[in-house]
Amino acid sequence: MATNVSFAGPAAGSLISPSAQKQTLASNYLNFHGSGGANWSQQYLPELYEQEVERYGNRTISSFLRMVSAEMPMASDQVIWSEQGRLHLSYNGSIDPTTGIIDTITGIDSGTAEAHAVRKGATVVASIGSDVFKAYVTAGIEASTSALTIKPYGGANVENIGSIGSTDNQAIKFFVYGSEYGKGSASMTDAVEPTFKSFTNKPLIIKDHYEVNGSDTAQIGWVEVSGESGQNGFLWYLKAEGDTRVRYEDYLEMVMIEAEKKDGGDAAVPDGSEGLFSAISSRGIVASNQFDSATPAADKLPEFDLLLKELDKQGSIEENMLFLDRDANLYFDDMLAGLNPNISGGLSFGVFENSQDMALNLGFSGFRRGSYDFYKTDWKYLNDKSTRGLVGGISGLLVPAGTSSVYDQQLGKNVRRPFLHVRYRASENDDRRMKSWITGSVGGAQTTGDDKMEVHYLSERCLVAQATNNFVLFNS
Repeated sequence: MATNVSFAGPAAGSLISPSAQKQTLASNYLNFHGSGGANWSQQYLPELYEQEVERYGNRTISSFLRMVSAEMPMASDQVIWSEQGRLHLSYNGSIDPTTGIIDTITGIDSGTAEAHAVRKGATVVASIGSDVFKAYVTAGIEASTSALTIKPYGGANVENIGSIGSTDNQAIKFFVYGSEYGKGSASMTDAVEPTFKSFTNKPLIIKDHYEVNGSDTAQIGWVEVSGESGQNGFLWYLKAEGDTRVRYEDYLEMVMIEAEKKDGGDAAVPDGSEGLFSAISSRGIVASNQFDSATPAADKLPEFDLLLKELDKQGSIEENMLFLDRDANLYFDDMLAGLNPNISGGLSFGVFENSQDMALNLGFSGFRRGSYDFYKTDWKYLNDKSTRGLVGGISGLLVPAGTSSVYDQQLGKNVRRPFLHVRYRASENDDRRMKSWITGSVGGAQTTGDDKMEVHYLSERCLVAQATNNFVLFNS
């Protein structure tokens, strides 16, 4: 039978007798928790692991703008660009079916009142409710830019078309498809000037700071580190500086994504700038609850097709990138997997031989639907608990993978730019894209009387988000 021996240590006030040989005896056992050895200082000397544990993996979240944008210098306090308007004339309005007068005319994109450019003699396709008909403009901008008059080809008045009736102020949509004039008639008057929209943004000054006192720079405690900036090896205070730099570089991207322009409020709040989320929210496509768990992913394809129709309306390009959080990415995988012929008689993802040793790939990196190609990826910024993953609100972005043509005010001509690009302040004497400098009396030339080393970081930049009508923001 085994014997249990308890080494409780000597009683209070007794002496500990060392042994001449390395033997585990009750008389030479030091009990750190008892009175015999409670103050022995070596109990505070821990076993030190020299390798720093990468508890959170690669902690930096910056990568999004590196993938989809470019950086360009600028010399002014603001950047201004113009975007083309639609080529064809189309409007919403309110019509009196008896007289054919259309007023309360609004833009099809803005939804706000605007002066129309439809001239007398133009021919239009119009719809009121479910009735679609063609009409002739008998009074256009020659009479008023806030109203016009149409007469249908299919009846005496609009009220005689289909089920429209004579009820006043019915909603109407219409677009110009051409014109018609009689023999020897006068030419059409008034020219249609091309429309454009002008946008502006201003750069932000982004700063950060790190410091260490002179005494701590002489400390000789070393830890082997592995940092995101590549500062591997035995460091101590420079590890903290490296973390500060990486965090600041993340801020440079996060500010471009999250920045907001000031709208009134306290004078102590600076003017702000327009970030990506703000730009898409104000003039892009916003899809809410697109990945609602209440709707099974396999049944979500018709709703996704509605999004494709909206891209058609905006003239979006063929290739697009999806940057998604984890739930949205899995939702896409489930939606696409539900189209497999083995499940629902739908889509085939390829031919392969199944075996019990094969690792199945249950995710999709891209797909084609209609005339559009989509490439999807996780966006760490939306998943990380210390960034957007903490507060939520955004499930993902759809970003066109291409360039747009815009009029550059400084160059005075149309240029092709990436849909997203960052402008930073720079001149022949100073480049403020990403500045860092050291001050203090430690580690180099003495610049101040303070017994410390300070590292300063500064950047001045803004995001230019062009043609945001091609972008989609998925709100959760």
